[in-house]
Amino acid sequence: MSLIVKICGLSTPETLDAALEAGADMVGFVFFPASPRHVDLGTAERLGRQAKGRALKAALSVDADDALLANSIEALRPDLLQLHGNETTARVRDIKQKFGLPVMKAIAVASRDDLAPLPGYAAAADRILFDARAPAASTRPGGLGATFDWRLLDRLKLNVPFMVSGGLHAGNVAEAVRLTRAGGVDVSSGVERAPGVKDPDMIRDFLRAARTAAVVSPA
Repeated sequence: MSLIVKICGLSTPETLDAALEAGADMVGFVFFPASPRHVDLGTAERLGRQAKGRALKAALSVDADDALLANSIEALRPDLLQLHGNETTARVRDIKQKFGLPVMKAIAVASRDDLAPLPGYAAAADRILFDARAPAASTRPGGLGATFDWRLLDRLKLNVPFMVSGGLHAGNVAEAVRLTRAGGVDVSSGVERAPGVKDPDMIRDFLRAARTAAVVSPA
């Protein structure tokens, strides 16, 4: 199976086009006002139309209530929901049932202990995303440019697909894929020249590096 490459936190037509034209499999849009990558509903609707049929669209939220989820879904028409907060397994199941969309649950990782809840989430979600745990004082859970020890995922066995994120960029994505054997990679700050400001050249470089990594990494 080929590596899924996701460019997250897109917020302008130009950078979305760069990701789509470079062959991104999945594009992510952030509905979380504390993030510099947050998009309003009008922008999400326009970008959603631009991406339709060209890549899978993910709507990222953080501990969102049903009203916010419903509004983001109506605007973006996403293919999946990315839950990036402290949602419980029960909440993940509830969201899947209410909205009828696949769910990708982010798991924050700093140590092996953080993997303890994984079986429950893997049973509730359609896909898992491993991200670096944010510092306690942070106002947002991701997009901070920090990595985690990818060796923690060595010999990981899951019955659902998983992706890796957190501090990825063109220079380290091959190592992340080699160590984790993840089925996908997700980048945000690693293709930015400033927080929330995506760089088309960095997007293209990341996609090239990820595709190369997928070819040379062991099965």
